[in-house]
Amino acid sequence: MFDWNGKGLSLGNLKVKAPIVQGGMGVGVSGFRLASAVANEGGVGVISAVGLGFMGRSLTDESLKELSERTGETMNITMLRQEIRKAKALTKGVLGVNIMVAISEFAETAKAAVEEGIDIIFAGAGLPLNLPASLGEGSKTKLVPIVSSAKAAKLIARRWMNTYGYAPDGFVLEGPKAGGHLGFSKAQIDDPAFQLEQLIGPVAEEAGRIAQTAGKEIPVIAAGGIYTGEDIADMLGRGADGVQMATRFVATEECDADAAFKQAYVDCRPEDIGIIESPVGLPGRALINRFLQEAKEGRRRPKSCPRHCITTCGETEAPYCISSALINAFYGKLNSGFAFVGANGWRVDKILTVHQLFEELAEGFARAVKAAESAAKGEAI
Repeated sequence: MFDWNGKGLSLGNLKVKAPIVQGGMGVGVSGFRLASAVANEGGVGVISAVGLGFMGRSLTDESLKELSERTGETMNITMLRQEIRKAKALTKGVLGVNIMVAISEFAETAKAAVEEGIDIIFAGAGLPLNLPASLGEGSKTKLVPIVSSAKAAKLIARRWMNTYGYAPDGFVLEGPKAGGHLGFSKAQIDDPAFQLEQLIGPVAEEAGRIAQTAGKEIPVIAAGGIYTGEDIADMLGRGADGVQMATRFVATEECDADAAFKQAYVDCRPEDIGIIESPVGLPGRALINRFLQEAKEGRRRPKSCPRHCITTCGETEAPYCISSALINAFYGKLNSGFAFVGANGWRVDKILTVHQLFEELAEGFARAVKAAESAAKGEAI
């Protein structure tokens, strides 16, 4: 396994060989298969917690069936427990869960992930101001908010430390080139001042100040538009401690989504990627298809809200049910749904194994490190 020039990622006592976090992708796109494969390659494999109980899957773990009946937990939470247990059975590596703050069962979902012994909770699509409340006595789960600015990082840390005596274990800084829901206004998405390269410095400085007060290291993980090993080296050179990548992991054999979902990435062109107004109340980057065009024209409006799964969803005004759309896409029914994608999704041209992808990223990273060392020697001469 490539040693990444010693640039592994540390979150407290968790030591990750590769400075790579696989981004959480829902609904179901990053499940136990993908997460465990990434963890086995030395990265952080991440399960998306959103909407698992709506996917029509049956429980295979008898203890979970009994637990669901006994506790009255929703299927979403019981299915998350199953995903975590399946992933753990396939890897001894580091596993995380991504939880949207906007889901109606955010607190219960986080608590269940902690109870299942997940290594890390990543929380975004809102400010996870009360996330430390999910930790029980002796919990080892690390808590990592997803932010889009130093201001958000400062606000979250202050709330956690004042209310719970707990500082974040890291931050994911997600820039505007990411796929899915974005923490930026439409005007900011293409504004040079809000690009990831400009945000890393201020967020790293703020994380440093919080770390000094808290007495622990707080790494910053850069996300959004990172595609190659050279990109990873560039982000680390700018002050990030690691990177989060999602789009690249869709086009892998181990990705949990249907083959048609993955092929949509392979087939997409730059002009197929656009910004949409999500029913969640945030802009999002997606593959524009007939479904989204019909929704924009008002031809996909649901008769009623079937699930009440997102607290910020305008149920009466929503142009479509986003959970249904994403679940349909997961199963390859893209005429009845759509796929989120990062800004560089058009560069995907083939399906790889996770191992092959890590090899490709490692080779690009090594080239970048070697080029930087050669340049430094040239300057010294």
